[in-house]
Amino acid sequence: QVRLVESGGGLVQPGGSLRLSCAGSGIVYSISVMAWYRQAPGNRRELVASINRHGDTNYATSVTGRFAISRDNAENTVFLQMNSLKPEDTAVYYCNAIDSPGWEHWGQGTQVTVSS
Repeated sequence: QVRLVESGGGLVQPGGSLRLSCAGSGIVYSISVMAWYRQAPGNRRELVASINRHGDTNYATSVTGRFAISRDNAENTVFLQMNSLKPEDTAVYYCNAIDSPGWEHWGQGTQVTVSS
């Protein structure tokens, strides 16, 4: 059974940085795309950033230039470096992976709070 475990969330002041990690285990098929989503209270879950096996990336407009996604294909791990954090970045961040047959997998989420 595929399991995704996020880590690295926490409380940070505006302008600060955090680095999220997501480690996959129980992977049977190769992972095509890994991504980070977030969901703030009362809001829909939204895509933050995604990366495919070739390293091609995609970012939400609101985080472009501040966040950077990367992955380690050999370790089925994805990272999200978040810089210049703003209060509106506060949300639960979820790791997402789509394997080669097209099955979608989710982590349990990690809380990121940006507040002074």
